[in-house]
Amino acid sequence: MVTPGAGKRKHLGEGAILIVGLALAALAFHLLVNAFGGYGIFRDEYYYLACSKRLAAGYVDQPPLAMFLLAASRAVFGVSQLGLRVLPAVAHALTVALAGLIARQLGGRRTAIGLACLAVCLAPVIIGHTNIYQMNAFAGLFWALAAYLLVLIAAGGRSRHWVLLGIVMGLGLLNKIDFLWFGFGLAAGLILTDLRRHLKTPWPYVAAGLALLIFSPFILWNVSHDFAHVEFIRSATAGKYAGLTRWDFLAGQAALTNPVNMLLWVPGLLFLFFSGQGRRFRVLGIIYAAALAVLLANPHSKAEYLAPAYIMLFAAGGVALERWADRGRARRRAVAAFAALSVATSLAIVPFAVPILPVGTFIRYSAALGVKPSTAEDQELSELPQFYADMFGWEEMARDVSEVYRALPAEERASAVVLARNYGEAAALEYYAERYPLPRVISTHNSYWYWGYPEGGLRTVIVLRGREEDHRKSCDEVVRAATHTSRYAMPYENNMPIFVCRGLRLPPAELWSREKNFN
Repeated sequence: MVTPGAGKRKHLGEGAILIVGLALAALAFHLLVNAFGGYGIFRDEYYYLACSKRLAAGYVDQPPLAMFLLAASRAVFGVSQLGLRVLPAVAHALTVALAGLIARQLGGRRTAIGLACLAVCLAPVIIGHTNIYQMNAFAGLFWALAAYLLVLIAAGGRSRHWVLLGIVMGLGLLNKIDFLWFGFGLAAGLILTDLRRHLKTPWPYVAAGLALLIFSPFILWNVSHDFAHVEFIRSATAGKYAGLTRWDFLAGQAALTNPVNMLLWVPGLLFLFFSGQGRRFRVLGIIYAAALAVLLANPHSKAEYLAPAYIMLFAAGGVALERWADRGRARRRAVAAFAALSVATSLAIVPFAVPILPVGTFIRYSAALGVKPSTAEDQELSELPQFYADMFGWEEMARDVSEVYRALPAEERASAVVLARNYGEAAALEYYAERYPLPRVISTHNSYWYWGYPEGGLRTVIVLRGREEDHRKSCDEVVRAATHTSRYAMPYENNMPIFVCRGLRLPPAELWSREKNFN
C-alpha cells in the first residue's frame, strides 16, 4: 500500500541528495586545492587583510561587509592561504545549493536540479571567483539567495519573504555595489509582471527601506569622505578599464560561463519569458535583461560583472531542458549528452580559473590550446594571465625590501618608512613584516591614502619602483639599493628597483596631495 504523499517525499529526498552532494563537492574541491596546491595569496587578498585590520564603514574601492567577514574569519581560521579561502568555499557550496533550490521551486525535478547545480559548481567564472577571498565570492551567493526569495514571493510567498529579501539586498549592496543592478531589475519586474499587485501592499517598500538602512553606513562614509568611491569608479573606468569594449563584454559572457552552457542558460531565459510555466517567474528574466542593459550602457564594463545573474538562468535552464527531455527518449539522451559535454569542457577550462596545475604545466597547457595570457586592466603580460601573475613574488619582494631596510644605519631604521606604489605591494609587505623585519609601510593608493604617513614626517624613505631621475626631483639623495625579481609576477613588478631616498624636498602633506591615486 502506498502512503499518500510518499511519491512527493521521495522526489524531494532525491533532489535534496543531489543538492547536498554537489554542494559538498564544490566545498571539498576548494579546500583541497588550497590545502595542497594553488600558487599563493592573491594581490587583493593581502589588501583585504589590511582593510580587515582597519575596520571602517567604507573604503575607497569597496563597501565594508567583506572586510568585517574577513576579520571574523581571521580570528577563526587564521591567515594562511587555506584559512583565507574557507569562507569563499562555503559561499560557493551554498550558491550551488541555492541553484538547486531555485530549480526545484521553478518546478524542476532531479534532472533540472542536477543540471543547475552542476553548472554553478563548474562554471569557470563562478568557481574562479570563489577560490580566493574577494567580494565576488559572496556576490553570487547574495544574488542566488535574493532570486530564491523572489521565486517564493512569485509563487505566493508571505510577507516575511519580503522582509528577508530586503535584508539580503542590503547585505548584497554592503558587499558590492553592483548589486544595484539586481535592485534595478527588480523594480522593473515589479512594474512589468503580475508582481505589481504587491505594490498595493507595504512589503516591497519595507524591503526597500531595509536595504537602504543596511547600506546607509557606506553612503554616509562616502558623504564624509568626498564621495571617494565615486571618484574611484570614475578613475578606474577612464584608466585601467578604458581598453574594454562592449564586444569584449558580450564575448566574455560565453567564455566566462563556458560556451557550451549557452545551451542551458539561453533556454532558461526563454523559459522565463515565454513558457507558460516559467512566465510566473518572469521577474528573474527581467532582472537579467536589466542588468545586461545597464552594463552595456557603460562601454567599459568587465564581463564578470554579470556573472552572478547566470545562477538563476542555470536553474531556469535546467527546468527548460528537463521539460523538453520529457517528450521522448532521444531528447533525454540529448540532455544527458549535453550534461556530459558541459562537465568535460568545464573541467578543461577550470585550470584557467583555478590554479590546479603546476605553473610550468599550466603555461604549456595554455600554449597547447592557443590561449594567450589575458588581463582586463590594459597591462603588459608575460607568461601568465594577470589573475595568476598576481599570486607570485610577494614574499620575495618583502625579503628583498627587508634586506635593504636592515642594511640602513641603526639611527635611520628608527624613522624609516617604505613607500609602496600600489595597495598590493603595501599590503603584502605588511603581511610578511613579522617574518622579514620592515618599518611602517605607506602608500598613496586607494584606502592607503587615507591611512596616511607618520606624524613625524618622512626622512628616510625606501621607495619601490619608479625612475631614479624622477626620485631625484623630490629627494636630496637617491640610492638604488636592490632589484627585486620574480619571473612569474606581473612585468611591472619584475626587475623592480628598490631605492633609498633621503632628504625629502617637499612637505609630506604636499606630496600626499599630489600623489593621491584612487584607481
